[in-house]
Amino acid sequence: MKFVISIDLMDLSLNLDSKKYERISWSFKEKKLLKFDFLLSWHPTEESTMKSYFSKYQIQEHQPKVALSTVREVQCPVLQSSSLAGELEEACSALELLDWLGAVFCSADLNNQPYNLISTYCCPQPSTAIAQACLCTITRFILPEKIQALLEQLCHYFDEPKLAPWVTLSVQGFADSPVS
Repeated sequence: MKFVISIDLMDLSLNLDSKKYERISWSFKEKKLLKFDFLLSWHPTEESTMKSYFSKYQIQEHQPKVALSTVREVQCPVLQSSSLAGELEEACSALELLDWLGAVFCSADLNNQPYNLISTYCCPQPSTAIAQACLCTITRFILPEKIQALLEQLCHYFDEPKLAPWVTLSVQGFADSPVS
């Protein structure tokens, strides 16, 4: 059985003498003796204050985990930003691109060979062969502000002409997370 209880911690921190705060504290202390794991994040403006506050608890700092890989000799769909719905024999649709990205991230075989019983998927047409593509996967708890900063950096990637025709940022989260 799962219960979702929403408590505005910022509201409670302003008035610790309120009846609402006392009721919530009493409920957690007396009625439900539960242990919780929290994912917390803060901006390091007052890092020493935050660390000293949490020093009495068993906390662990987790940095995002970064994994880089290179895919070589891969068929890449042709995408035109002016036509995200796709055009027959000119560009694939955004949905086809997302399907293709999912297959690439899962390391699926994209050749559609008759002997391959695991995957019959192939790259959307039209496509072009590229020598290599770089995949960067960042996992763990990442703040929306960090995702926004990364997106801005990726946008600046094309301030000067590059060999890569496009770049993508895919964000996934838990079912109850702000990015889902």
